[in-house]
This record gives sequence, C-alpha cells and structure tokens, in this order.
Amino acid sequence: MLTPLLTALATALSLLIVDLVVPGVNIANFPAALIAALVIGLINGSVKPVLSTLSLPLNFLTLGAFSLVVNGLCFWLAAALVPGFSVHGLVAFLLGPVILSFANTFISKYFAEKNLALNSSGNVTNQSELPSR
Repeated sequence: MLTPLLTALATALSLLIVDLVVPGVNIANFPAALIAALVIGLINGSVKPVLSTLSLPLNFLTLGAFSLVVNGLCFWLAAALVPGFSVHGLVAFLLGPVILSFANTFISKYFAEKNLALNSSGNVTNQSELPSR
C-alpha cells in the first residue's frame, strides 16, 4: 500500500530536480509535480508501450537512439496534460526524461533502503532475507 505512494513521491521529487537542472522544464509547485508524476506514470504504462512498438523499426535502425524521442514525447504529453508543468525546447524534450530517470532511480533506491530498514526490525520483507531450507 505504501509502495505506490512512495513511487509517486519519488517521481514528484525527481521532477522538481529536473525543474532545477534542465532549462525549459518548468514546474509551478509541488502539487503540480505530484499530479505530473501520476500522469507520467499513467502515460508510461499505457501510451509508451504503444509508441515503442510502433517505433520499433526506427529504434532498430538508430540502434536504440529513437527511444529518446519516444521518452521525450511521453514527457511532453504529460506536460501538455498537467497545468503548472511545461516543457519548452529541444534540450528539455530530450534531456528532461533522462535526468528524470537518473534522479528517480536514486531517490527510489533511497526510499527502498529506508523502507527496508524500517521493516527489518523483526519483520521479513524481502524474499532474499528468508532462511534457506
């Protein structure tokens, strides 16, 4: 129950980092970042697989570089749907999702370690912690 909330929070914090680092990405406030995080999650779960499948020949020809364009399109689409979140320019279009991915990875890893530390006070939460038979 806590995992989806932490994922959305990590993505929202990552979007605020992207706002600071990437020129052309503007987020008005934290609620806009939280809504944008949820919309990005929905787009990545529904629209991105379709775009990735349709662009498979281009992705093959460009040795995977076209996936940056697909990520940029999904990022831009989320910005178009969420008030208070905007993406302007080619640098923001291509670099925004890359920085978002890196920041989200580090923040999610931090939350996962903290969650594991909180639950390891007697509760077994990870499959690798189970005793072997």
